[in-house]
Amino acid sequence: MKDNNKENTIPMFKGTIGYEAFGNLYLNITNQCSANCTFCIRDGCDGVYGYNLRLSREPTEQEIISDLEKHDLSTYKEVVFTGFGEPTCRFDTVLHITKWLSKKGINVRLDTNGHAALMYPGRNVVEELKSAGMDAVSVSLNAESEEIYNKICKPKYEGSYQAVLDFAKEAVRAGIKTRMTVVGQDAIDIDKCEKIATDIGATFRVR
Repeated sequence: MKDNNKENTIPMFKGTIGYEAFGNLYLNITNQCSANCTFCIRDGCDGVYGYNLRLSREPTEQEIISDLEKHDLSTYKEVVFTGFGEPTCRFDTVLHITKWLSKKGINVRLDTNGHAALMYPGRNVVEELKSAGMDAVSVSLNAESEEIYNKICKPKYEGSYQAVLDFAKEAVRAGIKTRMTVVGQDAIDIDKCEKIATDIGATFRVR
C-alpha cells in the first residue's frame, strides 16, 4: 500500500536563502540562470561571504517568507533579490515576495540580467515589477556591444543584449530606480558602457 503522504513530502531544504552584507539582506531563491557568463563566480566557489548558496532545491514561497520572518527587516537598507542564479527565472515568486515585503514598507531591489521579457513573452515584466512594489533594479550590462556580450555572457536567448537595454529603458520610464553594472575586465570598454547606462538614464557601477 502506497504512503501518499510520504510521496507528497517536499525534500529537506539545504542551502542559504537570506544572507547579510553591506547593510542589506540578500535573497538567493534559485540557482537557475539564462546565461553562462565566463566570469560567473559559481564556477569557482559555492557561495559568498561564507554562505553556501548552492541550493539542494528551490525554496517554496512559504520557505522564503519563513526565512524573512527570522530577520528584523526594518534594520536593512534593502532586501535584494540576487544570489547564485537569475531571480527572474522565478518571476512570479519575485512578484509575490516583493508584494509581501512592500506591504511591510521594506525597500526592495532586484539584481537581474535583464532577460525577463524573453523568458516571459507577452508579459510586461517591468510594469508587473512596478505594480508589485519594486523600488530599484540593478541590471547587468556587462559589455558595450552585442558581439562582446554574447561572447562573455553566453545568453540562452537570441536578442538578449537588446533585451537588457530595453529592460533598463523601461525601468527608468516606469520610475524604478535603475542602475546598470559591468564586471571590470580587459574585454570590455568601461567608458562606453558607462555612456550607454547614462544615456538610458540609469546610474552606473563597476562591480
